[in-house]
Amino acid sequence: MQVAALQMTPVSMSAESHIGAENQEQVKSFGEYLGDALKKTNELELKSDHMNEALAAGKIDDVSQVVIASEKADMAMQLTLQVRNRVVEAYQEIMRMQV
Repeated sequence: MQVAALQMTPVSMSAESHIGAENQEQVKSFGEYLGDALKKTNELELKSDHMNEALAAGKIDDVSQVVIASEKADMAMQLTLQVRNRVVEAYQEIMRMQV
C-alpha cells in the first residue's frame, strides 16, 4: 500500500457575493467608533452643564431632569475612562512582548 504525500495548497476565495448589494454600508474603523463615542460623551457633558446652569438660574423646575442628565454624563465619562485604561493596558502588554 502506497501512501501519497499531502499537497498543501493555499485556499483562495475568488467568489463575490452580490446579495444585498444595494444595501451595502461603509464599515467604520475603530478610530471612527472611538471618535463618535468621544463626541457623544462631550455632548452629554455639555448638556449636563447647561442643565445645571439653567437650574441655578431657576429656569428648570424639575430637578430630576438635571440629576438624570448629570448621571448620564457621569456614566459616559466613567465608561470612556475605563476604555482608555484598557487600551493603555493592552498597549503596554504588547510593548512588553518579546519579539
